[in-house]
Amino acid sequence: MTEKMELATFAGGCFWCMVAPFDEQPGIKNVLSGYTGGHKENPTYEEVCSDTTGHLEAVQITFDPHVFSYEKLLALFWQQIDPTDAGGQFNDRGHSYKTAIFYHNEEQKKQAEASKAELAASGRFQQPIVTEILPAEPFYMAEEKHQDYYKKFPFHYNHYREGSGRARFIRENWKKRKSDEELRQELTPIQFEVTRKNATEPPYRNEFWNHTEEGIYVDIISGEPLFSSQDKYDAGCGWPSFTKPLRRNELEERFDTSHGMRRIEVRSKTADSHLGHVFDDGPGPDRARYCINSAALRFVPKSKLLEEGYGQFLRLFE
Repeated sequence: MTEKMELATFAGGCFWCMVAPFDEQPGIKNVLSGYTGGHKENPTYEEVCSDTTGHLEAVQITFDPHVFSYEKLLALFWQQIDPTDAGGQFNDRGHSYKTAIFYHNEEQKKQAEASKAELAASGRFQQPIVTEILPAEPFYMAEEKHQDYYKKFPFHYNHYREGSGRARFIRENWKKRKSDEELRQELTPIQFEVTRKNATEPPYRNEFWNHTEEGIYVDIISGEPLFSSQDKYDAGCGWPSFTKPLRRNELEERFDTSHGMRRIEVRSKTADSHLGHVFDDGPGPDRARYCINSAALRFVPKSKLLEEGYGQFLRLFE
């Protein structure tokens, strides 16, 4: 390690999910998965997960502070975790999945404490910030199969990251909601009018009304997965129609009396986008027909699901 390189050590729950966010940044020489903070030398993965060694799963980052500062590392660390959870992270429970910042010198300690105080004062979270700030202890590198897990096993990594609840938490709590002015610059006029002004695009003159390729449809603003081609059908109405969403809890339904009608509006929770309406005349067992504007959607084909971070949905097309 050259003189200008430094170490940073963070525990953020499952270390599989804590490598990629740092690995992608400039000035990062190496990111190792391992164990620290416990009392047993060279513990195994099974021992650490049993919560008998006192260790936390952690990552140790070798970085050039002149290219990517410790302050930036701290900001990125907070954006990967739920800092209010004292019992683990997301679906992973127990001591070994707790969060912590392990400082390597007094300057790191000072910056970590300031960063934590700033987050607490920001009002982003209603609950207290419980992530501990601790002196660095011996770091034991995890078994080879756990190194760069996101590269070696991308399908399982993406499925786990989504299924554990981490990916959704990050989207909902850390994604900056863009202003209408910013969205007006990024979206086409019809996309903006539909998603932000509750407009309805013309039937039969929209992108996806008769689209049949396999894949999923995501929110044009947030990228949140909404519908699958597996549940799409031709309802004869001129708009994309689906029998069910990929995740019901991503949708918000509101009573809509606009235009002299009584309907149930469908919006996406993450972006607060107007999507369309849901009716009770569909072909499925619960009779739902999600009538959605193409302008509110972006299509991700089956061949690009893994590449774009939606690998967990490949199973729908097996």
